[in-house]
Amino acid sequence: LILATRPFKVGDYIDAGGHSGTVEGIQILYTDLVTVDNKVIRIPNGALSNASIVNYSEKPTRRVDFTFGAGYEADAQKVVTVLTEIVTGHPLTLKDPEPFVRMSQHADSAVNYTVRVWVNAADYWTVHFDVIEQVKQRFDAEGLSIPFPQMDVHLHQLKA
Repeated sequence: LILATRPFKVGDYIDAGGHSGTVEGIQILYTDLVTVDNKVIRIPNGALSNASIVNYSEKPTRRVDFTFGAGYEADAQKVVTVLTEIVTGHPLTLKDPEPFVRMSQHADSAVNYTVRVWVNAADYWTVHFDVIEQVKQRFDAEGLSIPFPQMDVHLHQLKA
């Protein structure tokens, strides 16, 4: 069934049957995947034909999704502007569809911002790591804090 329907080809990066890797070979009975740490996984095609298959390589573009937290004291428009400048200034992000940057959650310790950018599939991880590094550097330079979970404890003294 895998040979007939061809949901993936050699060289595609897939997630199937509880395993992720690059398809190295498709045989009559088995499909060989190579993991990112260079292990070979041989999956029976029968199991693959009954499993959901996510093919990360089939489409030429992918969306990179981020969530960044900023302190409640930060100017929300400044945060959106900085994040927008970072992703629109990256040479590997696509201009169409245009990047999405919006405040998305009032969390316990931070205001979260959702950032979504489209890239060529081959550039996914480069953009992912570059943007994370650039956000930290720009937030530091702009005086924007990236909060960590914290708790205020108030002690009350009881009078006897």
